[in-house]
Amino acid sequence: MELVRFMNQSISLISSWVLRRAAELKISDHIKQYGGPMPLHELARSIPIPPEKDLMLLQLMELLVHQGVYAKCEAGYLLTPTSELLLTEGSNMGTFVSFITEAFTGTWFFTGKWFKDTGAGTGFELAHNGKQIWDVLKENPELGSLFNEAMASQSKESVRDLVASYPEIFYGINNLVDVGGGTGTTVKIIADTFPELRCTVFDLPSVVANALNSDSFSVVGGDMFHKIPPADAILLKNVLHDWPDEDCVRILERCKEAVQSTEKNGKVIVVDMVLDAEVNDSKETETKLLFNLLVISSVHGKERTKKEWHDLIIRAGYSDYKIYPARMSLYSVIELYP
Repeated sequence: MELVRFMNQSISLISSWVLRRAAELKISDHIKQYGGPMPLHELARSIPIPPEKDLMLLQLMELLVHQGVYAKCEAGYLLTPTSELLLTEGSNMGTFVSFITEAFTGTWFFTGKWFKDTGAGTGFELAHNGKQIWDVLKENPELGSLFNEAMASQSKESVRDLVASYPEIFYGINNLVDVGGGTGTTVKIIADTFPELRCTVFDLPSVVANALNSDSFSVVGGDMFHKIPPADAILLKNVLHDWPDEDCVRILERCKEAVQSTEKNGKVIVVDMVLDAEVNDSKETETKLLFNLLVISSVHGKERTKKEWHDLIIRAGYSDYKIYPARMSLYSVIELYP
């Protein structure tokens, strides 16, 4: 059994690539459009692929069925809640798995050298001649666009979980600024859920230039390390894990300065992973550990434990904080009180 487990993990990278192929071939869309259990030959012609590739498609689907991504009955293949995440007209999480391109997987071919080299650079930088991820995304507009789409699709799911699990977090505040909010995917869901809440997305001018066209929120360009627009509540969703501790303290200090009210409703809302949060699912723990490796290899940040969050918050000068455990996603909510 140990040998089987060892062999499985040795070739498990294939699972990620198979999921990516399913997303690129839009298999979930084809099954939904078919309207019922879809036979393999119908799926193959609908994609379409050459007949000589049917055997590979069969094996791809058999693996995805075994892993619970799709279901299968005598008549053909069916969607599951997992494969519905790949639907284009929905979460479109296919953009997330499609973003795991050679630009990122190639990093792991350099980790052997990275471990032995001195210096503070990331594995990504070693694989890209010293360039940081943000430079590579800027130089490659297609990859940059895919990155934004991937972050937006992932954000849709996690923010929907946030407003469903903890709506009370948004009660009693009049306005909110989403710092590092990208093109506005997160803040639009919040604004649509709480229409009385005045929302603003704040990011680099080059980012907000491509913001969603919506009347439900406003857009401000700027630098979070210098000054953040004032509001009752400041939202930092999946931002701090990109940065080392010193930069996180600076960001949190700017957020603290931006909170308009020090009354009970004035706060900073951090949505990020807490590595040692109590979970009932070993797969959730494993996924967090994988994400942490992905982050550490790509940028100069990391996912953090409860103690590491505590230390950052205290260093930034906050009087108190509260951690809400993740309910339906990987991300906990941390309320920081000035």
